[in-house]
Amino acid sequence: MKTMAVVLEEPERLVLSQLDLAPQGDEDVVVDIEWSGISTGTEKLLWFGRMPAFPGMGYPLVPGYESVGRVASAGERSGQRVGERVFVPGARCFGPVRGLFGGAAARLVVPGSRVIPFNEHWGEQGVLLALAATAYHTLSGANDKLPDLIIGHGVLGRLLARITVALGAAAPVVWERNPVRAAGARGYSVIDPAADTRRDYTSVYDVSGDSAILDSLIGRLARGGEIVLAGFYSEPLSFAFAPAFMREARIRTAAEWKEADLVAVKDLVDTQRMSLDDLITHRYQADHADAAYRTAFSDPTCLKMILDWRAGS
Repeated sequence: MKTMAVVLEEPERLVLSQLDLAPQGDEDVVVDIEWSGISTGTEKLLWFGRMPAFPGMGYPLVPGYESVGRVASAGERSGQRVGERVFVPGARCFGPVRGLFGGAAARLVVPGSRVIPFNEHWGEQGVLLALAATAYHTLSGANDKLPDLIIGHGVLGRLLARITVALGAAAPVVWERNPVRAAGARGYSVIDPAADTRRDYTSVYDVSGDSAILDSLIGRLARGGEIVLAGFYSEPLSFAFAPAFMREARIRTAAEWKEADLVAVKDLVDTQRMSLDDLITHRYQADHADAAYRTAFSDPTCLKMILDWRAGS
């Protein structure tokens, strides 16, 4: 089998190429992809060549870990059914071309145990499952303290805020300097940090990816407050010790989502306690992938870009 796939040949050089697929095994499914999302966190770092060293890192590679499609073929021991719509969190099925993430392709071969079926009515919003699960996993590590301040009103910041509200916690404050991104709050407030005088936040979640932000956040903490690093940082982080010492500050790093996090966010959406509406803002046909990636990483109005593979490439 072959597939058309997005291949990042080197930083800022992307092509759409036909690649050979690994043969399907008894435990594998073949998935015809309908939509794939573009991450403005890790994939942006890959695009600009600033991704920290990671197992499997290198070029050329197929990016993408937010793909949705239908099972076209299911191995006898795959545990999946032909025709199911599933979420695919990436794949490694391209031979010598690295699949560090590997989801941005028209067709994928992946173990059936890695795909996640979900309700039909989600449609293209299924690409948001990984990001929503990331947000939920970040919150699930809290010590009985959901965020009262979130830094950044991009798609991850919005998901963090929406999940916090859906879980019944007090509505958080969200900081956003770019007025273009300040709109769209659902049950919480968005303000410019320059207009915020509070110094008593107990739980601050940073999704900005700004490696130089810690000192300013520590200055906003109540005694014993916690800062959660929920973004992805390409540079080392540091902070002045004395202010952190006086506040007895805690700093926690969020990690990769787990299957239980996917189950939890699916339930929040399926029971209508949380909406995924208005998060996908841009859509390109897959044969315009280069323009899609450049737009996703440069246009502040773009919260989530998806590639549409349904027309074939």
